[in-house]
Amino acid sequence: MGARDAAREIEARWIQRVTTTRTRRGLQKLGEEMETQPGFLGGNTAIAAMAEGLLVVRSRDGSPAKLRANAVQLEFERKRGQRNIVLKARQLGMTTWVAARFFLKTITHPGTLTLEVAHTQEAAEEIFRIVHRFVDWLPEPMRRGALKTGQSNVRQIVFPKLDSEYRVVSAADRNAGRGMTVQNLHCSELARWPGDAAETLAGLRAALAPDAEMVLESTPLGVGGCFHEEWLKADETGMVRHFFPWWMEELYRAEAVDAASLSEEERALMTKQSLGLEQIGYRRQIGKGFRGLARQEYAEDEDSCFLASGECVFELASVEARMKTAQEPVERRNTGELEIWLPPVRGREYVVAVDPAGGGSEGDYSAAQVLEMETGLQCAEFAGHVGGLELADFVCGLAREYNGGWLVVERNNHGSGVLALAETACKYTRVYRQAGQAGWLTTSVSRPAMLGQLNAALVERPELFQSRRLLGECRSFVRMANGSSGALAGAHDDRVMAMAIGLAARAELVGKRQRS
Repeated sequence: MGARDAAREIEARWIQRVTTTRTRRGLQKLGEEMETQPGFLGGNTAIAAMAEGLLVVRSRDGSPAKLRANAVQLEFERKRGQRNIVLKARQLGMTTWVAARFFLKTITHPGTLTLEVAHTQEAAEEIFRIVHRFVDWLPEPMRRGALKTGQSNVRQIVFPKLDSEYRVVSAADRNAGRGMTVQNLHCSELARWPGDAAETLAGLRAALAPDAEMVLESTPLGVGGCFHEEWLKADETGMVRHFFPWWMEELYRAEAVDAASLSEEERALMTKQSLGLEQIGYRRQIGKGFRGLARQEYAEDEDSCFLASGECVFELASVEARMKTAQEPVERRNTGELEIWLPPVRGREYVVAVDPAGGGSEGDYSAAQVLEMETGLQCAEFAGHVGGLELADFVCGLAREYNGGWLVVERNNHGSGVLALAETACKYTRVYRQAGQAGWLTTSVSRPAMLGQLNAALVERPELFQSRRLLGECRSFVRMANGSSGALAGAHDDRVMAMAIGLAARAELVGKRQRS
């Protein structure tokens, strides 16, 4: 018997064991083996062979079919670690593969809780249909044995004999993972999570068991935001990066283009990635269909796919350069909400600019920036979920600490109440006024000018800015299709607006002083 025949026979025996095992102990033994079993024919891992021998998915034509791992899924399986982050083109099968992998771990490791978190309720329901299909098509002996299900609803499948559970929830569920100990966590389309994605992810991380496996996965959605930040700091956090461009999907082909029509860019890409004329035909097709979003939805490299999804309002090169040189704060207070780079210096004057929010635990932050009056140098920054009297008391205290500096509060929306409390309850007298009225008013006329002034400062004097969090918000502050500007979905702009208010108010105060 040749080596190929021997390998094929070993794999066949493994799959036979997989499909006939029905006891808790038998499944547990498979679980112990599948992570360490040597590769099978074609480089297949044991868990991939188990998935292919046991699980059924819906094919592209809608009919049930055995799961067959594609190039992307196998590449992930070979390189994965305990903590993984996946940047990918659309529809490469990663969500299905992670669901399959975690399903197999759930049914072969008693006492396992697997949690899938999708970006929308509709996406969560679709993932749950994938998992239900796995259960429904299991061999009859398995479904009658240790894998007989108990409680099952729109959010969870329970295997009582294994004390294991598979849950799928939406990222909009603020309680996702709360009070649980999670062994497998899959965060799907993280770049598109609603609300404060970073805060939601932090809560989920806190629920992980010490030896848990985690996969963060998404197509890109612009610079900044939780997913982009996680991708950039993967080396620091010990995450294994996986990047999968669109051409790894074999079906992404169209009518071959004429070689004579190739542009220099297309020729270079063909040479570098060993692409064929049919793949270039498909590339042209998606370029026409998705226009400016083609590089985002069908990623080709790890950088342009982020930069493609939104035109940054600020000069990105200046922002990125300053990000690399910005220093850590010398002090952090309020559990990190207040960061200080330059403490107050006797004899110097300061501006404390505030962009108030409602103060709830969700949504926007209230933000404050402390600037040196003479130079505009950023000295300190605050961002937290506070409002009303708590915010008024905090920013008045910060202004008093910085030599009784000018307190500049945006009076739009929640700001009018904060201003009233600052003057009455907190008895702070050095409050900035416009045309005799307390506070700064941001209008459709003043807003573009404020942002323009901030952009000019970033280009001309980037050393004024100390906060990486502020610079991160600048990266994700983009021009929208309707002509407006603001933070991308899942990102924030509270620090940006507080800084813009601070620079604009400082310019007015300095101008008045020079004229007097």
